Amino acid sequence: MKNLKWRIFLIVAVLAGAVYVSLTRKVNLGLDLQGGTHLVLQVDTEKALEDETSSYMREIKALLQQDEIPVLDVSRKGTSIYIELLDSTKLSAAEAILKKEYGEVFDIKKTGDSTLGLFMKSSYKQKEIDRLCNQALETIRNRIDELGVAEPVIVRSGKDRIIVELPGVKNPDRAKRILGRVAKLEFKQVVDVAPTREELLKKLGGKVPDDEQILVQEIKKNGKVVGKMYYLVKREPILTGAYLKDAYPSVDEYNMPAVSFELKSQGAKIFEQYTASHIGTRLAIVLDNKVQSAPVIRSRIGGRGQITGQFTYQEAKDLAIVLRAGALPAPVKIIEETTIGPSLGHESISKGVKSAIAGLIIVMVFMVIYYKFSGFIADVALMMNVVLLWALLALLGATLTLPGIAGYILTIGMSVDANVIIFERIREELKKGRSLISAIEVGFSSAWGTILDANVTTLASAAVLFQFGTGPIKGFAVTLSLGILCSMFTAVFVTKVILDVIVRYKPQLFSI
Repeated sequence: MKNLKWRIFLIVAVLAGAVYVSLTRKVNLGLDLQGGTHLVLQVDTEKALEDETSSYMREIKALLQQDEIPVLDVSRKGTSIYIELLDSTKLSAAEAILKKEYGEVFDIKKTGDSTLGLFMKSSYKQKEIDRLCNQALETIRNRIDELGVAEPVIVRSGKDRIIVELPGVKNPDRAKRILGRVAKLEFKQVVDVAPTREELLKKLGGKVPDDEQILVQEIKKNGKVVGKMYYLVKREPILTGAYLKDAYPSVDEYNMPAVSFELKSQGAKIFEQYTASHIGTRLAIVLDNKVQSAPVIRSRIGGRGQITGQFTYQEAKDLAIVLRAGALPAPVKIIEETTIGPSLGHESISKGVKSAIAGLIIVMVFMVIYYKFSGFIADVALMMNVVLLWALLALLGATLTLPGIAGYILTIGMSVDANVIIFERIREELKKGRSLISAIEVGFSSAWGTILDANVTTLASAAVLFQFGTGPIKGFAVTLSLGILCSMFTAVFVTKVILDVIVRYKPQLFSI
C-alpha cells in the first residue's frame, strides 16, 4: 500500500510539473515551421591555398637570399612555385635547404638546369582544406551567435560546403552580408600616397617592390563612392585582427558612426611600441585589402583605437560583429539560398496539429472499443504522454520541425503499441485461469522484454539520425527519442499504477 502511494505521488508530481512547464515555456520552432533562411556556403579553399602559396613564395625567396643563393625569378602557378637561380651550381644546395624547411608541404623537384619546382602535396592540401573549413564553420557560428538567432543550424556538408539555417530571420540580406564578409583586419605602414594608381607607379619606376603593395581607399558620401585614394603600404602588417580583444560601434570626432576596438595585451604592446617610434607617419587600417582610413600618428597609441570610413550605424554595428567573431580563413560564397515565409510555416503547423489530433482521436477510440475499460486507462496514459513530451521539448530547448511533428504523431502510435502487447498478455493469462491480480503482474513482466527490445532498437536508429542528419531530420530524431522515453514511462509505469488502483479499490470496473 505504501509503495502504491509513492507511485501515485510520483505520477501526480510529474504530471503537475509537465503541465506547468507546458504553460510557462515555449517550444522552439524550426526553420520549416516559423520561416527563415536556408543557405549553402562554399568555402573558397583553392583561393586560400593559393594565397598561402604566395606567402611561402616570399618566405622562400628571402630564405635563399639569406643563404647567399642568388635568385633570378620566383613565380607561382596555382599551388606550385617555380624558382629560377642565377647560378646553376647552387641548385643542389637550394634543393637541400628547401627540402629541409618545406619538405612536409611541397614535393621539391628539379625542373631544369637552374630551376626548381615546388608542388604542394595532396596530403597537405587535404589537411589544410579540413582546417580551413572547420575554422570557417566556427567563425560563422560566432557571427550568428552575435546576431542573436535562436536555434540556428550550422553544419559542414561535403568537402568544402557549410549549411546554415536561420529560423525566424526577417532580414536575410543583412545575415548574408555578415556571413560572407572575410573581415581580415590589418594595420600597415604607409610608404606613399597618391590620388591615382598611375601616379604611384610612376614614382616607383613602374614596378612595385616585392615587400610592398598598392591598396585603394574608397571615399564615400551619403553611401556613394565619390573618389579614391591609393596607398603604397608595406606588405607585412604591423598587427592583424588576431590581436583584437573587442570591437563595438561608436562615433568619431565628427559624431559620425565608427568602430572602436580594443587590443589584447600583447597586441597593445606592439601597437604602442610602433606608434611611439613612427610619430608623424601614416598608418593604414586595412579591411579585406581595402584601406578604411590612414590617419597620421600624432602620439603614442595604447591598446585602443578607432576605425572610421563613412559608415552608417548599421554598417558599423555589423562590422563590429564580424571583427569580434574573427576573420574567415578563406572567402565564402553563397551558392544556394532558400527563404521560407512564415505563412508557409503557419500552414505546416496547422496541418501538423490537425494530423496529430486526428491520429490521437482514432487511436483513443480504437483502444476503448477493443480493450474497453483497459483501453480507457491506456488513453489516460497516452494523454499524459502527449503533455509530458511537449514539456520535455520546452524544458530542453529542443527545436520542433515538421518531421518532428511526424515524430510526435508516430510516438502516439508507439505509446499504445506497448499497451497492446501488455493487454494481449493479460488476456492470455486470464484465459489460462489466473486471477486478475496475477494475470496483470504476469502480463506486465512478460511483455517488458519485448517492449524494451523494440524501444531500444528504435532509440538506436534515432541516435544515428541525430548524428548524421541536418536540422529537420535532427528534429525528428529528438522528438522520436523523447517520445520513446515518455511512452516507456506512461505506457508501462503509469498504466500499471492505474490498473493496481482499480483492481485494489474497484475491481468490478475492470474489463479488457
